[in-house]
Amino acid sequence: MKVLVTGGGGFLGTGVVAGLAAAGHEVTSGDLRVPGPDTAGAAPGVRHVALDVTDAAAVSRAVAGQDVVVHLASVVDPDGMGREAAYRVDVDGSRHVLDACVEHGVRRLVVSSSGAAYGYHPDNPVPITEQQPVRGTTAFAYSHHKALVEHLLAEARRDHPQLEQVVLRIGTILGDRVDNQITALFHRPRLLAVRGSDSPFVFIWDSDLVAIMVRAVTGGPAGVYNVAGTGTLTIDQIAERLGKRTLTLPEWLLKAVLAVGSALRMSRYGPEQTGFLRYRPVLDNTRLREEFGYTPELTSAQAFDRWLDGHPAARA
Repeated sequence: MKVLVTGGGGFLGTGVVAGLAAAGHEVTSGDLRVPGPDTAGAAPGVRHVALDVTDAAAVSRAVAGQDVVVHLASVVDPDGMGREAAYRVDVDGSRHVLDACVEHGVRRLVVSSSGAAYGYHPDNPVPITEQQPVRGTTAFAYSHHKALVEHLLAEARRDHPQLEQVVLRIGTILGDRVDNQITALFHRPRLLAVRGSDSPFVFIWDSDLVAIMVRAVTGGPAGVYNVAGTGTLTIDQIAERLGKRTLTLPEWLLKAVLAVGSALRMSRYGPEQTGFLRYRPVLDNTRLREEFGYTPELTSAQAFDRWLDGHPAARA
């Protein structure tokens, strides 16, 4: 099939593009920057185009003639660009992709959403299933934007049922080359926790995620799926694996510390971070395994252990 991947030059995109090309699809990778012909690790036989998803006309041109669109372009960390610019990429960009898919009769749209779309709320069930509403959390741009995009997708499922959708609510991604906001927490001398909360994590290994994306394009059933390895790790279990201690504070004290640190620009994290620490969505992957038909090769614990093997500097 002819497949367009938006954000094809990003960390996840490069793996998905290579996986789709290896599966025999005719792949177009769209990103702000087009790699040179000698770029290391570039997948052979892939067409690369410059694509800014905030440009509706450019998106329409890129989508024309495609059978499937895999929409990965988003902003995980808006600190360097500002929230309004991130909104244009995340929300406006997704709207442009949706409109173009409808306009050009694309058969299927695969979207990388996030467990963050559920939001960080005290009444989130543990674990959380796809039947729960996506509410986002306004204080976190990424969470807020992912929820807004999911509302757009839900409207499109109602108004344009001919466009199949596979929406993947992804947990924390780990891999040999992964270093992000979450893994940065594991490099700290002590891990922060809120008193009275286990703060469990779910992880998905990057090669599992690529395989899920390829299946979503190739013929996996349409639908909305949580994407995570089976099981969880609490913050204390992670600290034990790292050989570190957990700094457990009452929420009011942690909020005060983060507020001061943020005001003095000593920390990028503000008092809203306690919501992330306490109410992080714990994704139930039953539907992924039983309905979508994919069981991740690595559990959450195994994914973390493999990441740690490749990042020994994180150990105490």
